[in-house]
Amino acid sequence: MSFSPTVWRAGLGFAALGVAFLGALLVLADLPVGWALIALGLPLSGVLALAGDALGRDFAGVLAARFAGLLAVTRPWMWFVALYVALKIPVPLWPEGFPVLGLASTGALFVAALLFVWERENAWKAGVMALVAFALGLGVEVLGSRTGIPFGLYSYATAPGPLLLGVPLIVPLGWFALTLTATSLSGGRPWLAGLLMLLWDVGLEPLMTAQRYWLWSDPLPLWAGAPVQNFLGWWGVGWLISWVFTGLAPRLFGLRREEWAWALPWQARDFPLHRGPSLSLLPGRAARGTDFRVVYPIEAFFLPGGLVLVGRYAEAGVTLAAMLAGLWLARRVTRFDRT
Repeated sequence: MSFSPTVWRAGLGFAALGVAFLGALLVLADLPVGWALIALGLPLSGVLALAGDALGRDFAGVLAARFAGLLAVTRPWMWFVALYVALKIPVPLWPEGFPVLGLASTGALFVAALLFVWERENAWKAGVMALVAFALGLGVEVLGSRTGIPFGLYSYATAPGPLLLGVPLIVPLGWFALTLTATSLSGGRPWLAGLLMLLWDVGLEPLMTAQRYWLWSDPLPLWAGAPVQNFLGWWGVGWLISWVFTGLAPRLFGLRREEWAWALPWQARDFPLHRGPSLSLLPGRAARGTDFRVVYPIEAFFLPGGLVLVGRYAEAGVTLAAMLAGLWLARRVTRFDRT
């Protein structure tokens, strides 16, 4: 079986990250050799992700050329995605700092999502989409934690701050960034975006309850204390926010039909040619081939890894399987979208 260059680069890059992750586990076990594996694995992952398919040929030349090309097309939102990843790396070495690093990482991802929409569409749409997702996410969490609707019976009583209306700030920030990721990966299909959010939550539930961000008291638990109702709620809220996103910015997700522009009826006659002023902080054109889908496979690595670090090995395996299934399904459903 032959693999594409992209698969080779991704596979080798993640394997090198695995070396660094193993090093973190050894450090937690008070074995100094772990630091050497971390120092080796982290830079090696970046190198292999860029030129892992060129091993055995002019590797140095290919690496240098691709690095220069990467700098030329790197957009502002990509730097914040890189920051979001970088802030996850110290977690194994500073477990008690998880609330600080988790909030900072999610905040960086929120900013990345905002800049991504701003660049591809305009500032107005970016602000409206962020506000809608934040407000809906906060609203359902306030309602859910106080009434059990739509997720089931849970509490934020043990959650670390900062809190907004009794809800950890990290939660509504995440609803915007995570749903934008799922909608991009689904090709603008709200039903599929909701399903991808559901699969994402398979890993979030055991990790965040282990960190005591929320605690379940539902009488009918299914997974990590969460009932079936919780996962249906994640699908429903993810579907709703994604539906709003596709109505506000259909082109952002590859949708070409005018009827999708339900949220902007005054712009429908210009669709899909109308475009407002966009953000451009760096020279060069936007990299249209790269979009916010990249966040999902990143989480498919880090989320199971986080569960391993807190000793939830079975949950880590289930989470990895669930998110890989989501990636496979999205690829199958959207395989003809870009042809």
